[in-house]
Amino acid sequence: MKSIVWLASYPKSGNTWFRIFLANYIFNQPQPVPINQVHRLGIGDGVAKTYRMVSKGQFDAGDPRSTMAWRDKVLRGIISNGANINFVKTHNENGSAFGARLIPKQFTRSAVYILRDPRDMVISYASHYGVTVDQAIEASTRADNVLPGRGENAFQFLGNWSNHVLGWGRSKDFPVLTLRYEDLKADPHAAFTKAIKHIGLTLDDELLDRSIRFSSFDEVRKQEDQNGFVENSENQQRFFRSGESGQWQSTLSEAQVDTIRKAHGKVMKRYDYL
Repeated sequence: MKSIVWLASYPKSGNTWFRIFLANYIFNQPQPVPINQVHRLGIGDGVAKTYRMVSKGQFDAGDPRSTMAWRDKVLRGIISNGANINFVKTHNENGSAFGARLIPKQFTRSAVYILRDPRDMVISYASHYGVTVDQAIEASTRADNVLPGRGENAFQFLGNWSNHVLGWGRSKDFPVLTLRYEDLKADPHAAFTKAIKHIGLTLDDELLDRSIRFSSFDEVRKQEDQNGFVENSENQQRFFRSGESGQWQSTLSEAQVDTIRKAHGKVMKRYDYL
């Protein structure tokens, strides 16, 4: 059954913000959905617990081949609930690993893909994963870039930023709505309306307004300050750091900007970042 709606992005590109909005829209509560309950919206495909469950303990989080060996059964388990829509967060590229498709079309209903200016993305990436900005830039250019499996996480196969964006944006296997983080910031009503319609939900203007307010940066920052955020890493004080676009202009050196432009300029131009 094709029930998976992928909520996809390269890391640190707005996926979490989008899921918080969607949780508030779907759950339709009079108060903001707690950010630590957003996982109720749907599962991520990098949660090691699900791999351990389907493998009955045979899954090895530290072995990328083990992730791919059990991935098909994990996805089959997700769609086995018979739901019309199963939201699944992913940072995986729309490609292959060890000869197997990461995003099988036979399970997929559609996808929403969030992309962000890579010059801003690498700054957040560096903070979240505890690496230097130069290391984050270098990682974004590697075809073999991965988020390693360990502890609570299975392997996630990112590849380089340009191929990640094009792999999702050009997919002909299922409908994909591509949204820029910057457009979500500039006109959230227009961008989120596109997402609601693409997913196939009923558009309710009042609920849309409320969900945008309930997922605002000030709201989620307040919640994180009060209760922390389970998706934060040990490398940074806050997950929701600034939420601003264009921070690269005062943060990156000319050499760093030039490296990103040389690596990703073609795709950046395609999505009006240059």
